[in-house]
Amino acid sequence: MTSPAAAPEPTSAAEQAPTGRALRPVKRLVGCYLAVSVATLVAVFLLRDHADVVDAAVWTRTVIVVGSAALTYTFTEGAAGGSRRAFLRLRIVTAAMTVAVAVIVALPGLFPLWLRIEQSVCGLLLLGVVRVVNGRDVRALFRSR
Repeated sequence: MTSPAAAPEPTSAAEQAPTGRALRPVKRLVGCYLAVSVATLVAVFLLRDHADVVDAAVWTRTVIVVGSAALTYTFTEGAAGGSRRAFLRLRIVTAAMTVAVAVIVALPGLFPLWLRIEQSVCGLLLLGVVRVVNGRDVRALFRSR
């Protein structure tokens, strides 16, 4: 008799494909990016009555980040399934968001310190994604045949 821990993990067809295996770390990074973004939006909602912590700019930024994180996750899923278009979109969105995060973190006074720290975490997660999806081996999987 085998224990439940010894049972193999069920994997989808996308995860068994070469693109799915190559993008597994990207799915984890993007999943974390989405989770951090949603948690931040929840915190903003809970702190909405504290104008010194949450203002209109914070609301706008956190909503945009959750939307981009959800799109990024969708693109990651598509790319893992082998979609070249989704892979291109993933590369473009993660590069653009990484630059946007760097600007937000670098500009003093634009956002409160706590949000700039959260954006730094998101930026590091996205930087990991950018590094993987722009790597030679992963790009080779999506070259036209």
